[in-house]
Amino acid sequence: MTFVIHGATGAQGAPVVAALVAAGKSVTALTRNPNAVVDGARVVAAGYASAEELTAAYRGAEGVFVHLPMASEEDRRLFARNVVAAVREARPGRVVFSTSGFPVDPAIGGAAATLAAELADSGVSTAVIAPELYLENLLMPYVVDSARQRGVLPYAIRADFPVSWASHLDIADVATTLFERTEVTGVVAVGQYPAITGPELAEDFGSRLGRQVVFESLTPEELRIALAPELGEAAAADVAMVYQAMSALPGRSIDPERSAQKLLGVTPRSTARWLADLEV
Repeated sequence: MTFVIHGATGAQGAPVVAALVAAGKSVTALTRNPNAVVDGARVVAAGYASAEELTAAYRGAEGVFVHLPMASEEDRRLFARNVVAAVREARPGRVVFSTSGFPVDPAIGGAAATLAAELADSGVSTAVIAPELYLENLLMPYVVDSARQRGVLPYAIRADFPVSWASHLDIADVATTLFERTEVTGVVAVGQYPAITGPELAEDFGSRLGRQVVFESLTPEELRIALAPELGEAAAADVAMVYQAMSALPGRSIDPERSAQKLLGVTPRSTARWLADLEV
């Protein structure tokens, strides 16, 4: 039996593939490129836009790792419907879904919330990984280059906005553990606890870079402009809307009672360790 990993050549899926391969597991890497090469894995070209392709990929799988790609909300809703249809038809042994930081509260709605709810109702063993914000967001050129060159760490949160940051590497650690710990279902929150503020984040960057780094709060509109060249106008606008809504919150801290630390004994990386691991 094999583990099927979405986005296997991307930022979220690749670390999961690497962790499973290192553990000696059979891995099927799902990509949009049939000519892709993924070390240690069998490559299958299957897209979120086809429920039939997903069904064929999931059939007989011991586990499936899913995350919805950055796209318009309309496309993400379509992708969520296709994933659920494939899971219901193929009946893999286990599904681990990473929300990528999108809310899964039914009252808020959205593709991630729909997917989480319908997977839970599918009859297939499911766990939902719920990070808050990714440390890898800070590797965007407009962020890390500014820290290196100007000593300024810009991000679209208030200076007093605490965040339980998590790395894609942390998600991989939790996903591989959840494939083993099938008794753990429902939401597993992943991120640093206690949460840290922007100035604390900048201090960690400064220590790593060997210079003073200060935090700078961006507006959601400034974020949209910065992201558009990387993500495209539609996706950048969607992300900016998320940050606009987030600006009304007191912070984004995980619930320690549903944390990976408590449920799985897996502790996410500190910012300092993450920076060192990536040799930033």
